[in-house]
Order: sequence, then structure tokens, then C-alpha cells
Amino acid sequence: MKLQELLKNVAVKNSTAAQDIDIKEVRYDSRAVQPGDLFVAIRGYATDGHKYIVKAMEQGAAAVVCEEASEGVPAVVVENSRIALAEIAANRFGHPAESMVMLGVTGTNGKTTTTYLVKHMLEDAGHKVGLIGTNQNLIGDEVIETERTTPESYELHTLFARMRDAGCTHVIMEVSSHSLVLDRVHGIPFAVGAFTNLTQDHLDFHKTMEEYRKAKALLFSISKKGVINLDDAAAEKMLADAKCPCMTFSCGKPEADLEATDLQLHADGVEFTAQYQGEKADVKLPIPGHFSVENALTALGIVLQLGMPLAAAAKSMATATGVKGRVEVVPTDTDYTVLIDYAHSPDGVENVLKAVRGFAKGRVVALFGCGGDRDRTKRPKMGKIAADLADFCVVTSDNPRTEEPKAIIDDILEGMKDSDTPMQVIVDRPEAIHWALAHAQKDDIIVLMGKGHETYQEVNHVKHHMDEREIVAEYFA
Repeated sequence: MKLQELLKNVAVKNSTAAQDIDIKEVRYDSRAVQPGDLFVAIRGYATDGHKYIVKAMEQGAAAVVCEEASEGVPAVVVENSRIALAEIAANRFGHPAESMVMLGVTGTNGKTTTTYLVKHMLEDAGHKVGLIGTNQNLIGDEVIETERTTPESYELHTLFARMRDAGCTHVIMEVSSHSLVLDRVHGIPFAVGAFTNLTQDHLDFHKTMEEYRKAKALLFSISKKGVINLDDAAAEKMLADAKCPCMTFSCGKPEADLEATDLQLHADGVEFTAQYQGEKADVKLPIPGHFSVENALTALGIVLQLGMPLAAAAKSMATATGVKGRVEVVPTDTDYTVLIDYAHSPDGVENVLKAVRGFAKGRVVALFGCGGDRDRTKRPKMGKIAADLADFCVVTSDNPRTEEPKAIIDDILEGMKDSDTPMQVIVDRPEAIHWALAHAQKDDIIVLMGKGHETYQEVNHVKHHMDEREIVAEYFA
């Protein structure tokens, strides 16, 4: 494409680059630049792309998009290069998001399950659906592995183009707070945006809970319609900040637009009655836990905002399946149960342990750790919650990243020092899992928390293969 075509509708402050030059590809990682490429220098969380402009030119970049030009470099200077990257990406692929119905889900917990439920209901209604999320990206049934919850804007539009070309009519995606603040989702025309809940997470990035909440609220300034959890403490502020009309949902608040009543929690799922605009429908979802009711309501709210009848949505939900790493049962052929869950925040740990306690016949055994290089303040909180709700705790490593695993565990133990709950500390996670299995009792439920769908452990910037399903299988082998 010509540079001027890529720059259509981009707010350019000034340019020393010829507008009619041919651009082979767009890059924002200088290491990937090849001759004839356009390099977009963005300011990242860990580094600044402007430091690598000279390197990009040495590798053959035809021009650079940046916020600060370097002398002698054919540069397109913009106010915000992250916004420019999103707009360039949309131009590069012919604005694929505009040809599909875009749906976004934000919140601390519940995003992944909600997106899968929406995908399932829309597919039942005859649509082909693309999904972008923490676990994986999907184009219909085709699986595309993912590195982060919401990819960089260029990868997003690459995915949108593949989804459009594959015949997708709808795209349901998890929208992280990082992606909203860092303009990864700039310009995406969301038909519906949904908010699940807000609990402590990512304070290493956002610094305060209010900044974290404001980041989530940005979704409702770029959506045509909203769906908001009225039961969450942040609901009132989210509604006040929203720039679009919003539907609310609740478990038990009649003032909500969509209400769940007559809740029944079972070991194999949940049941409730959904009430919306004078209609009622019985909902059965084969995923256990009270949080499954909230996830179901979020998903119902999204499809109702699209015009799907309540009865059809409720009928479809009964055939939905669980998500890998979300209260996932690991086959063991024993008299106890092993579950894998992604819970890695205080609220996530509380939710899954309360859900398990609701159907456990024996002990609830919590095995968990905390990620390194992330918000340290949540570690003692997670430790205290686990000690309060579990009958036995096994404290171990999660993704230590560049931190010393024992130091992370010490932070966790600080929150457990006043607890009488018995515990075992084993730094090596596979060893800890084997220990928990070796000491399991009849009717125990062992909950492996934190890794969920992940099949690796990150240590000093290296991801080592580690799949908890395989670790459990190895023990029985």
C-alpha cells in the first residue's frame, strides 16, 4: 500500500516522508523490520519504541511514524503513535471490524466464561463467531494461540481480517484494562460492551483501584450499548461514566433490567429464573458456582441487547460447556476430585473456593501461589482468603517471573500467620501437586489455582512447559 493510504484519517502533525512511497508491511517491533516496511514507534509498558528508530532505519524501514522525529529520518509525526497504529492497522486491512458485530467484555473476573457463553448462544442462532480472549483466539472452531488477553492493535486487526474473510458475522472479545488505556482497541465500533465486576488486580499498572475502574469504564465510551453488573460495588460509578445507554443485571435486585431469582446451586451447575421486560425463562447452566450465575447474566445481557429473545437464549445456555482452566475437572478415577481454576486474584480465589465449598462433601484443599513482578499487595490477601475458606492449604509457586519464588511465598504467608488452617509450603509446583495428591482423603476436592489454561511456568523471562493436567497424570502413572 501507499503510505498515504495507510495514513488516511490519521491526525498527522507534520511529515518528512514521501506520501506516495510503497509500504510492504507495518511493524511496531524494530526487530521484525524488513526493507520497505513502515515502523511505528510506540511507547510501551517496558520500553519506548522511539529508542529503536535508528535500528529500524538500519534494517531498511522506508519511513517511521513517531511522536518525536529523529534528524535525517523520513518521519510522520503524530500526537499519539498508539492511536496512529490502531488507525493504520484498520486502513491496512480495510476496516474489517466495521463489517462484523463487535462485542466486548471487561471486568476483573468472568470475562473468559462470558465470551464463550455468548459465542455458544450466537452460534446456536446460526451465526459464525470469532472469539478473542485469555485462553485462545477462535475463528469458528479454528484455534489460534494467544499471548495476552487483548493483543496489540495491529494483531487485533489482523485477526479481524481473518475472521471477516472466514465469514464471521460477530466477534466477541475480552477487553482488558491495559488495552483500553493503551489504545489497543481504539476505533473498534463495539455494538455492545459489558462489565462483569471489579476487584483488586493489576495495581502494578494502574496504581489505584479508582484508576483501574476508570480504565474499565472507557469501554462504555466506545460502545453503542452497555451491560453492567448492578451487584458490583463499582456499578453506580460505571453507570455514571457510561456514554451509552446501559442495561443492568442483578441476582435479586428487582430494579435491575435483567434479574435472576430462585437460584439453585448444584455440584454440576446452576439453575435460576431470568426475568426481563415482563418475560420469564428458566435457565440451566452446567457450570457450578454462584459466579456462574453472574457470568450467565452478563452473557444473556449481551445477546438481549442484540435482540435475541430471552427464551431462545435460555434454551441455548443449557447446552453450553465449561471453559478450559475454569473450574475444570481433571480425570483421576479416585474417590476424591481435582479441579483446575485460573483464580489468581483475591476475588477469584474467594469465588472459586466459595463455589467449591457449596458442593464439597469432604475437605477443600487449596493449592496456589502468586505471580512475580505483579501487585504484591494482593499476596497476603489471597493467603488469608485461602486460609479462611479452605480446610488445608498448599502454598507453592505460580509464575515467579524475575522474583525469587520463596520471597513471593513469604508475602503470601504473611496473610496466613493468624490462621489455624493446616498448610504445607512446597516451592516447586509439580512437587506440591504430587504432595497434595499423595495426601488426599476420600471426598476431598483439591483446587489447583492460578494456572488455569496456562501450560507453562514463566521464570526469568523464559516460559517452561508445565501443564497441570500432565502433572496429575504423571502422578497416577
